[in-house]
Amino acid sequence: MGGFFGVSSKDDCLFDLFFGTDYHSHLGTRRAGMAVYGEDGFDRAIHNIENAPFRTKFDKDMRQMKGYYGIGCISDYEPQPLIVRSHHGTFAITTVSKINNAKEIVDNIFSNNNTHFLEMSGGDINPTELVAALINQKENLIEGIHYALETIDGSLTLLVLTPKGIYAARDKYGRTPLVIGNKGDSYCLAMESFSFQNLGYHQWKELGPGEIVIVNDEGIKTLMAPGSQMKICTFLWVYYGYPSSSYEGVSVEQMRYSCGKNMAKRDNVKPDIVAGVPDSGTAHAVGYANESGIPFSRPFIKYTPTWPRSFMPTVQSKRDMIAKMKMLAVHDLIKDKSILLIDDSIVRGTQLRETTEFLYESGAREVHIRPACPPLVYGCKFLNFSRSSSEMDLITRRVIAKLEGTQDVSEEILQKYTDPETKEYENMIEEIRKELNFTSLRFNRLDDMLEAVGIPREKLCTYCWDGKDIGD
Repeated sequence: MGGFFGVSSKDDCLFDLFFGTDYHSHLGTRRAGMAVYGEDGFDRAIHNIENAPFRTKFDKDMRQMKGYYGIGCISDYEPQPLIVRSHHGTFAITTVSKINNAKEIVDNIFSNNNTHFLEMSGGDINPTELVAALINQKENLIEGIHYALETIDGSLTLLVLTPKGIYAARDKYGRTPLVIGNKGDSYCLAMESFSFQNLGYHQWKELGPGEIVIVNDEGIKTLMAPGSQMKICTFLWVYYGYPSSSYEGVSVEQMRYSCGKNMAKRDNVKPDIVAGVPDSGTAHAVGYANESGIPFSRPFIKYTPTWPRSFMPTVQSKRDMIAKMKMLAVHDLIKDKSILLIDDSIVRGTQLRETTEFLYESGAREVHIRPACPPLVYGCKFLNFSRSSSEMDLITRRVIAKLEGTQDVSEEILQKYTDPETKEYENMIEEIRKELNFTSLRFNRLDDMLEAVGIPREKLCTYCWDGKDIGD
């Protein structure tokens, strides 16, 4: 998905920028960068972080770069921040985005002027460069940022670094978060609220949907008020978010406890132990264990010294291999046990099937699987949750196609498979259970999961589970 951090300070901002950006490392795997503005103008560094953590790659840059305004990012895809020279002047930009209508935007820009785009490897246009091009279509930065927010189909949250300060804008439906922290005369902007706690900042405000602000040595000024509609991604709490973070005032860790508790209330199996697939499954499992009275245990330990980041390479075969390498089993807690295992979700099913097979090989009597969210039936249109090119990569869609005898399933039929009260849903779950060789399988219900979040349902994006979005 990606994440970013920005700092406005009357003194040098590099220390806070370096560590604040590093605290977003769980959100991306491929590229990272920092850009600053100070007495010597703009400076920037971008590095590949596929084989080394952020701090290792940027330690030298942190010691050499200087500035009082700065932005940094962790990216799961494109190199950024970019430095752009335009009729607005020179600015640096970093984004977290998913642009579904990129081709239409490019064609429209080409038809209006003679601009060009640099291709990345694979032939794609850098999404952050495309956002900069949209901003440059308008007479000033504020109008340009608003135009980009309104034009993009998908999602866009961004930071723009200029000599006047840092412009920040949250996605028009608030699908991804953006929070401001304050420390004396300094301000920071972050995707993850926990990222500035140990740097001495206190949370000042969360930007609302579509809100645009500028942060500089004079403080914070709202340039465009927030909109009234919000659809923040619910998966932030289930999976993406770091346990110590919170969104819209709701703690990630507390939500996961509550989620596990709600799952236990509906369950009727009596395993010997409850366990979670680390890291995101752990808190769900603790909540389940506390509610059910079944002991919590850790039959898997995540090896963190050389695999510290939760995301992995974008090539699926390598992701599956590394996922297995990161998990170490405690055989004494597996042998002859009936285990209830909670994972955050089932996407393709490959990793969880291999985990289950390993548990059986290690002597487990039963393996009951409890995903902490409902079945993923629709591919996400708003965040880069997966680089899958087809919804048929989802195990649910493959099973539905098998049950229906065709991949061309109508929306009316798909909706039946999202309803836990229907026979179609029941058949889908049983088919997945058999295919992945679980003793039993029970997904969390959407209503129970949303209750654990505690935010009104109309403010939460649930598209990947029920196919519904704005106006549905």
